[in-house]
Amino acid sequence: MLKRFVSIIILVIIILIGYSEKNELLYLIKEGGTIAILIGMVFVAICVFFPVIPFPLLAGSIGAVFGAIDGLFISLSGAMIGTILYFFLCRYGFRDWAQIKLMKYPKLKEFEDFLNKNSFLTILLSRLIPVIPAPVVNIFCGLSKVSWISFFLASAIGKIPNIALISYAGASFSSNKLLSFMLYGGYLLLIGFITLFIVSRRISK
Repeated sequence: MLKRFVSIIILVIIILIGYSEKNELLYLIKEGGTIAILIGMVFVAICVFFPVIPFPLLAGSIGAVFGAIDGLFISLSGAMIGTILYFFLCRYGFRDWAQIKLMKYPKLKEFEDFLNKNSFLTILLSRLIPVIPAPVVNIFCGLSKVSWISFFLASAIGKIPNIALISYAGASFSSNKLLSFMLYGGYLLLIGFITLFIVSRRISK
């Protein structure tokens, strides 16, 4: 009970900081400089817990300020800091409780067993093709018996294409707005088509 209470308090504090300071943090990022790099990482990490600013807007802004390569590094570093903290927060506070609850739901238990056996590939695909919302992946993996190393590596590799695309679109926005919109718009359409395909296949079964 204490672990759950502590985890919830930490989660609420992180969200409150992000929500109350979002404008100031975004302003400091747009100012550029060394401090802005650290603030960018922290703000991206906060948005992993709760998107006080949509991730494409935040990562695109970071790409616009620092360029595509540095923007990728900053956004990916922040995203992975937040992702692994989210994972450990769920594991510390709720895994024991969740494992007991899972015994009552055989289908979920079967999925957890599948995830444990195929963790790297499953997590990698869920990041490359984000049909399942990222917080759901973080929470479920944290509550499961997936190794943190597999979770971290698969998440980091899987997040690179999306973040690289957003960073490049942000860096190109001032010089070529049409290209930026086409790049990310095309990516969203691709994910949308893949999602519809998966959902239609599930319904047909």
